[in-house]
Amino acid sequence: MKGIKTIGVFFGGKSPEHDISVITGELIISVLKKMPEYKVIPVYLDKQERFFIDEKLDSLAFFSADGYQANLSSFGAYSLDLDASESCLVFIKNGLFSKKTIKIDLAFPAFHGNLGEDGSMQGLFNVFNIPYVGCDVAPSAIAMDKVLTKIFYQGLDIPTTKFVAYNRSQWEEKKTTILEEIKNGLQWPVFVKPPHLGSSIGITKVSNFIELEQACEVALHYDDQLLVEESVENLLDVTCAVRGYKNPQASLLQESSFSSDLFSYEDKYLNDGGAQLGQAEKKIIIPANLDEVTTKNIQAVSLKVYGILGCSGIARFDFLYNKVTKQYFANEINPLPGTLYHHLWEKSGVVIDELVRDLIKDALIRQTEKDNSTHSFTSEVLGQLKSLKLAHK
Repeated sequence: MKGIKTIGVFFGGKSPEHDISVITGELIISVLKKMPEYKVIPVYLDKQERFFIDEKLDSLAFFSADGYQANLSSFGAYSLDLDASESCLVFIKNGLFSKKTIKIDLAFPAFHGNLGEDGSMQGLFNVFNIPYVGCDVAPSAIAMDKVLTKIFYQGLDIPTTKFVAYNRSQWEEKKTTILEEIKNGLQWPVFVKPPHLGSSIGITKVSNFIELEQACEVALHYDDQLLVEESVENLLDVTCAVRGYKNPQASLLQESSFSSDLFSYEDKYLNDGGAQLGQAEKKIIIPANLDEVTTKNIQAVSLKVYGILGCSGIARFDFLYNKVTKQYFANEINPLPGTLYHHLWEKSGVVIDELVRDLIKDALIRQTEKDNSTHSFTSEVLGQLKSLKLAHK
């Protein structure tokens, strides 16, 4: 495959995790700017799904300033040139007297949540045959659906917590029946979640029937589905990251501590600088306080799932460990972890520059394999239509 020159870092999007995506995108941009062989282009998708491309978008300072949305309007939005985008993405902006064109050779998505991390943008990249960093459509879609993830675990006989799931129309038609099914089918306490979101948004821990209905309504406010699963008590929250394509590598295990019953959005991103951003050193322990056998088992399960699901580039696997029973339960998969989980990789001996370079290299290897595959098939089916009754006369 030909060498690439211009890398577009895609971030933002219409998702409750929009702001976290901005942080991840800017981190990646800052790393790429140190690599002279590449030209890095910030591609920001706002909450109205408009594309903005401007060098001023390559800094967190722009987005942390008051009224940055108003400043965006002065840039003017770009649109995708469908005719010119072939094995690349070409964006155009029509001005009063001229047209500006920007060509991107490789996409580096930094989206979190729906309409970006869930395979949606990956599908767009596939349509135009442009190489991109990270997981393909199918693993992204499954990993970002907590219900499908748990069904996937069950199929592999990997322990996961007992659960039930419903969609919004089922909830609206038989709310009372569903509440009874949850009460009779699961043990308290339970967690109620919107299955397509991350960052702990919309999640509630429920200890009794009185609290259940409101928690379900909150989850359905953010999603069209509802997941209810049994809680793991005496909890140790454990994370394993995996990177690579041909020979994936598991990281050390991270233990995350939090004061409440839930590793909340505030714990992850706000309190003490944010544990998920690698800033709250008091809230994360690397390596996790687990025995060697359990550590190796969790790393092995992470690598197994990464391979069978078809992940590439990078992913993160969360586990719930009961410190009393010594049991672990596979929980969630994140196909594009916030800030690439660079703090965990650095503790595992991989600096962020190396991490980003390897992600790009894996993307190019994967694209070469796609290009070498045959995507057409010579058939005589259409030539036989004249003799068929369904042929138009």
